[in-house]
Amino acid sequence: MLVLYFLLWVVFNGTITPEICVFGAVISAALFAFTCRFMGFSVKKEILFYKKFPFFLRYAAVLVKEIVKANFGVIRMILTQREEVQPVLAVFHSDLKTTVGKAFLANAITLTPGTITVSLENDRYTVHCLDESLAEGMNDSVFVEDIRKLEE
Repeated sequence: MLVLYFLLWVVFNGTITPEICVFGAVISAALFAFTCRFMGFSVKKEILFYKKFPFFLRYAAVLVKEIVKANFGVIRMILTQREEVQPVLAVFHSDLKTTVGKAFLANAITLTPGTITVSLENDRYTVHCLDESLAEGMNDSVFVEDIRKLEE
């Protein structure tokens, strides 16, 4: 958060001078202290975030790649001469431990075209898929593997 506050300060100022950097560092530190005191944040969480940042980048890259692949799959499905699409409600269980990890998976599924997470109860996901082919391998997807790494 400290780095983010400082970067926002520099971006909003539009230029980088020694004075802006000094004022930005002081104001960023004050905002960070406020965040730690009143919003449940800590230096320990900040360090943990920086350690896991490469995993977040990998997750974001995989998410974008899967969204693009699913877009082409849905486009292909729409443009082919198939008479009927077979929508299906897929139910699967995940072994993710944290609620944040479970929410990440539900959001990744919903962001992927052709699928919508209908419900998430404990570790049971119900997903509406535009076609049966989109429902295959959901519980063993790359999203689950990446989120497991983030939970460690």
